[in-house]
Amino acid sequence: MHSGCWASASRVRRLDGGKTTTLARWQQVHDLLDAGVGLLECARRLNLALNTVKRYARVDKPEQMRRAPQYRPTLVDPYREYLRKRRAEEPAVPVLQLLCEIRERGYTGSQNLLYRYITQGRVEDDRPGLSPRRLARLLLARPDNLKPDQHELLAKTTGACPEMSALAALVRAFARLLVPATDNADRLQEWISTAEKVNLPNVHSFIRGLRLDLDAVRAALTSDYHNGGTEGVNTKTKLIKRQMYGRAGFHLLRHRILLG
Repeated sequence: MHSGCWASASRVRRLDGGKTTTLARWQQVHDLLDAGVGLLECARRLNLALNTVKRYARVDKPEQMRRAPQYRPTLVDPYREYLRKRRAEEPAVPVLQLLCEIRERGYTGSQNLLYRYITQGRVEDDRPGLSPRRLARLLLARPDNLKPDQHELLAKTTGACPEMSALAALVRAFARLLVPATDNADRLQEWISTAEKVNLPNVHSFIRGLRLDLDAVRAALTSDYHNGGTEGVNTKTKLIKRQMYGRAGFHLLRHRILLG
C-alpha cells in the first residue's frame, strides 16, 4: 500500500498515463462505496475483479496505489550514463542514432530493447525502483551487515512516510527480542501493544498469529533451549520420503535416514 512512498524516495519516474488511470479507477470505486454500493456490485459495474476492487477500497488516498516499476537488468544498463549525457546535450536525438553510437561502444542488444529502456524513463532515473522484496531484505538484515549506501537507501525509504518509519521501528524492536532474555516476555507484550496502535494491517495479522500460540512464542524468546534440531530431522525425513514416492518401501527409507 505504501510502495508509492518508497518509489518517491527512490526517485522513480512514473508515466502520467498509468497515474491518471489509477486515480480515475480509485475515484470510481470510492464514489460507488460512498453511495452504499457493495464490493461485489462495484466489481460488476466497473468490470473489475473483486480482489482489485478490494485493493482500491482499502486505500485511503490514491497516491498510495502507486507502484515502483520492477526493472530487471538489461544489456542497455552499461550505457545508461552515456545515453543520459547524449540526451541532455541533444534532447531530440533519434533512437536510431543512439543505437548506432552505443553499438560502436559494444552494445549487442536490439533497437526495441533500447526504445523501451528510454520510454520507461530508465535513462533519467538515478537508481532502479526499490522492489518490496529488496526493501524487506534491507529491513530484516542486521544493520552491521549493510553497506553505507544501503544504510542511506534504507533511511531515505523508511523516512518517506509515518507508516514506513513505524514499520522500520517495529521490525528493529522485534529483532532485539530474538536474543533470548528473561524479560523478553514483558517486552513482547509491550511490542504488541505498540504495534496495535499503528495503522499497519499486515503487522496486526502477524500479531494475531502470535496470539494463537503465545506461550510457545514466550518460551522461544526467553529460553536458550529449542527444538530446532528435532525440526531439522523432521524436515530432512519428509524430504527423503518425498524423493522416494513410488520407488521403494519403508526398509530403504529407514536405511537412508540412519546412514544419512
